[in-house]
Amino acid sequence: MFRRTFLSALMGSAVALAAALPAEAQQRVTINVMTAGDQNMVDYITEFLGPQFEKQNANVRVRAVGTGPGEAGSQKIWERLDAQKKANTAAWDVDVGVVHQTMAGQMVKEGLLDKYRGSIQSGSLVTRDTAKNALGANVDGFVMPMFHSQTAIAYNPALVANPPKTFDELATWAKANPKKFGHNGIKGGMSGQAFVVGWIYANTPNSQQLMEGPYDAAAKNAWTPALAKLKEFNQSAVITPGNAGTLDMLNRGEIAMGPVWVDMFYTWQAEGRLAPNMRLSVIGPGMPGQPMYYIIPEKAAHKEAARQFVAFATSPAIQAEGIVKRFNWYPGIDAQHVQAHLDQQVWNKLFKDVSPQDLSSKGKPLPMAQYFKEILEAYERQVAN
Repeated sequence: MFRRTFLSALMGSAVALAAALPAEAQQRVTINVMTAGDQNMVDYITEFLGPQFEKQNANVRVRAVGTGPGEAGSQKIWERLDAQKKANTAAWDVDVGVVHQTMAGQMVKEGLLDKYRGSIQSGSLVTRDTAKNALGANVDGFVMPMFHSQTAIAYNPALVANPPKTFDELATWAKANPKKFGHNGIKGGMSGQAFVVGWIYANTPNSQQLMEGPYDAAAKNAWTPALAKLKEFNQSAVITPGNAGTLDMLNRGEIAMGPVWVDMFYTWQAEGRLAPNMRLSVIGPGMPGQPMYYIIPEKAAHKEAARQFVAFATSPAIQAEGIVKRFNWYPGIDAQHVQAHLDQQVWNKLFKDVSPQDLSSKGKPLPMAQYFKEILEAYERQVAN
């Protein structure tokens, strides 16, 4: 049933795309997709997304180029666009980019991106605030989320019958169950950094300002009580070696709870590295996650074909098959739009513990870049030492 639904959706998309592509894309062209991230990002485009798009658009070829993991990979894409803008190049050689939040905001500010989201069919399928705000920068209209990664608290239900629902409840639980909660602080992976940020959001009065701005250098003065409370909390916690270390200690029973990336959690379960009975919870008032964005440069050589590529990549059928089933990521578009394209078993697995409503109400963005930097520095200075 799923295969028939998926294929019929793709065939329907093919007709629409063929009609929508202008003369430029009906000639033989190659669109260059430059992506930051690990090798799996390149593989996804080369092995799945590109071939699927080419099947429906015989005159378009998709070429993927990886620029490397992390913010450094996004930086390389910015450097390429910036250089071509400064050289007054008429047509830039990057048609689609996949970047992190920090660089997306900078690119918008510097006039490097096409404001395309309102012109593609899938543009109306995303309402989450990260489609509009990237670490305090207004990116509304200039980006489409490729996927969302979300952090959550993983726990062993055999050891935690009633998991905490808020950060305050977690602090009480950790004190009553010393050394049974683990996180990696700010080193060894982003799950620990996201936990620290979530703690700050929960224990300070200005969390909305941290997410949306404006920047105020004095804002960090309000964090001192929260950081003191976190230092006390850490006396009852275990500091793990990193993202993988938290999951490994959870699986071995050395800890009963800890913050993890949801996609990494499910991947470990699928690979048999994490016991199948482990569960997840996004505690209140919320925990951070982050998207990767599709961008289209302002002077992309094949802008219309690029827009159709992004529309295809963010269509419900492709988000279901490629993003959810293959990578255990949450979709870039709102989750309810992919449900019809997933069999019930897949849907139940991904949303069993963390519902679409949880993501909407408790999935928080990371703070503005400057605040994020200052939170990590303050943790190192006031908590780790």
